[in-house]
This record gives sequence, C-alpha cells and structure tokens, in this order.
Amino acid sequence: MEKTSQYSEKLLHRKLDLLLRTGKLLMESAADTSRIMRNMKRTAAYLGLPDEHLHIYINYNMLMVNLGDEEHSFSKFQSCEKHGINMTAISAVSKLSWRAIREDYSLEKYEEELEKIRTRKRNYTPWQVAVGAGFACGGFCIQFGCDWPAFFYASVAAILGFRLRAVLNDLGSNHFMNIAVAAFVSTLLAWVSTFISTLALPGPLHAVLHSDTPWHPLMACALFIVPGVPLINFVSDMLDNYVQVGITRAVNTLLIVVAMSFGIALAIHVCGIDNFVKDLSMTPHHTYFEFAVAAAISAVGFSMIFNIPRRLLWVVAVGGVIAVCSRNFVNLGPSNHNIGLDMGPVIGSLVGSALISIIVTRAVHWFHTPHHCLSIPSVIPMIPGVLMYRALFAFIDMRGVVGEVTVAMNNAIQASLMILCIAIGVAIPNIFARRWITPKRQKQLKLLIERRRLHGKFVNLTDIG
Repeated sequence: MEKTSQYSEKLLHRKLDLLLRTGKLLMESAADTSRIMRNMKRTAAYLGLPDEHLHIYINYNMLMVNLGDEEHSFSKFQSCEKHGINMTAISAVSKLSWRAIREDYSLEKYEEELEKIRTRKRNYTPWQVAVGAGFACGGFCIQFGCDWPAFFYASVAAILGFRLRAVLNDLGSNHFMNIAVAAFVSTLLAWVSTFISTLALPGPLHAVLHSDTPWHPLMACALFIVPGVPLINFVSDMLDNYVQVGITRAVNTLLIVVAMSFGIALAIHVCGIDNFVKDLSMTPHHTYFEFAVAAAISAVGFSMIFNIPRRLLWVVAVGGVIAVCSRNFVNLGPSNHNIGLDMGPVIGSLVGSALISIIVTRAVHWFHTPHHCLSIPSVIPMIPGVLMYRALFAFIDMRGVVGEVTVAMNNAIQASLMILCIAIGVAIPNIFARRWITPKRQKQLKLLIERRRLHGKFVNLTDIG
C-alpha cells in the first residue's frame, strides 16, 4: 500500500509540473492572463485534476498550483523569466490542450508535444525579423505624413537599431539599457539621413533620394521598441479583473518607454536638434491607398516580431488596412484638410480596433487561431508610440518654461486615452463573443470531462497517502 501511495504522489507531482509548464509557456509568450487561466484549466481537466480541489495563482514572474482538500495539500511553483512574444506558441498550446483531452493523450505524448512547442524554431530568421521591424517603422512614418524616401530612411535606421538591440540581448546585457542604446543609435542614424536631402544630387538620384519630409524618420525610427502587446494585455487584464498582473505589465511597459525616451533624448541632445519632438506635425495628407499600404506593411512587420505563422501574414495585413483606414476616416476631416468624420484620434482608435475585433471573432473559426493572434497585430499600427515618448521627453527636458507641463500632460493624456480605447476595442467584442461561444465550448468540455471521469482518469486525493 505504501509503495502505491508513493507512486501516486509522484504521478500527481508530475501532472502538476506539466500544468505549470503549460502556463509558463503561455506567460513567457505574452498571452493575456484570461487565456492562460482558460488553457491551464482545460489542461488540468485533461490531466485529471478535479477543478473543485484545484487552485491556480498567476503572477507575471511566478505561477503556483495547489491541489488539496480537507486532508491533503500538494503545491508546486514555477518561475517565469524569459518574457517575449510568440503568437505561434500561444496558438499551438491552445490547440494542444483541446487535442490532448479529445484524443486522450498519454502523459508522455503530452509532454513530448509541449516540448516541441517550446523548442520549435521561430518562423523567421533574426535578419528577416529586423527587416520586418524596420519596414513596420517606415509604415508608421508614412502614417505621420512622410514621403516614401523618408519611409526608406526610417526603415534603414530601425533595421540597424533592432539588430543592435538583439545582439546586445544575446550578450546578456541589461534589457532596459539595450533599449536605450538601440533608440539612441536609431535616432542618430535617422538624423544622419536628413543630410541626404540637402545634397546637390544628379537628377535621377535627386528624384529617388531627396525627401521633402527629412525629419519625420526621427519620429518613427525607434517605434519597434514600443511594447504594444504588453500595453493591450495590461488593459485586458484589468478589464478581466487580473489587477496584479495588469499592473506589473503596465509598470514594465512604462520602464520600456522611459528607456526608449532616454535614448532618443540623448541622441537629439548630441545632434543639437529637437524640433521633431515638439513642433513637427503628425497630421498626414496621403491618399487612403497609401494609408492602406503603410498599414499593411506595419502590421506584417510587427507580426514577424510576434512570430505569427507565415500563413496568417496576409490576414493580418488585411486586418491592419481595415483598422488603420477606418481609424483615419473617423479621426481625420475638414479641420485638417482631409476626408473623414473629424471625430479625433481617440474615437477613431476605438472604432478601428473594435471593428477589426468584431471581424476577427468570426475569422478565428476560418483560420483556427486564437482571437488575439489576429486582432493584436492588426491594431498595433494604431499604437501612439510617438505621443508616449513625446510626453516622457517633455518631462525629461523640462527647463521651467511656461507651458511645458501642459504640453507633456496633453501628449500623455492623448496617448493614454488612445491606448485605452484600442485595448477596449480589442477586448469588448471578444468578451461578448466569448460569452456566446463559451457555453457551447463548456458543454463540449463538460462532456469530455464526464467521459474521463467514467474511465477513472481523474485524481482521487483519498487514494494518496
């Protein structure tokens, strides 16, 4: 009897370990907390861990599970250290949790599949990701009103800055210092590119290389750093009442933006220019076709950073076009010599993100991938990164001049409201859709659980020691 008891306890610890490893993979891939909880509970059902005795605690850097009743208590902890963004892993874990319970995987089979997901090579090489990130920043630059030569200069500066940060990360230096260095170098390179437009170039070269908006690349060249996914997850977690994790994500995001702002501030002081921070207009006057092209480029570029499956790149590109063009139509208007409803960027951001989120609630069934794997990359081109670092730069560069606090607060409030509206737009339709879809899935899951109970697949705590 004692031998059986020891074996059962060992098996239980193995199951708790697999449950924690599943949650860790999701947390380190930047899944929102609600998704982590749903996937862990579904995995627990597969593992035969009774929900009435299971307690799951999720924190940004630590996960804990406890299985206990009046007489027994078994707990395990798991640290989460290497946070990144991996949408392919999030989608794969979600599919695995359903597949395991439907097909009655053995523990060995589940562990093998989970390890394959963890160790799977990313979909894009480091240089492919860098080029994608660079062109994404160029797409942002077009949305701010630059011309296509300036798009190229912003892209080149961002590509080199992105690769520098990746190399520094691989060397193990401080994460926030790497961000500051990358922002500094990208801004310096963008500043150097402004001199090309002042050169007396031959006719053909002048037509290709001269930019009428030479300063715009300085606004966009470091936007690959802006943590769009943590920003959206922060608001989603707060809406889902996971306040502690949400606050941690918010603080981490703030530190990233502070590091980026410090690098940009240092660069513009070294260069002796700062007009792009304070005075340069961000109101674009392009055609909607150009907005669409820029949005598609930005969405695809950030999708490569987020490791979206290659088969979904065109889907995200279409999503980016819908989100940005609808945002611009609501935002722009006669007051800034554009076509649109003239309702401002805050309402425009809410409409653009909500529209794409509503569409994605249907598209997830067509492409068999989680909602956030399509909606977040599509709305990332709307994240107000420039307003965020303009606000922080204004605080960093204060010299006691009248109106400086007003400028800083105006940028900060505008950025905060836009981020809030983007996150709400993404989250609210998904929350309502989840309420419509969840009963059907819960019924299906309940039937699968009952079948496993009948076959004796659930842990009985009274049988242990």
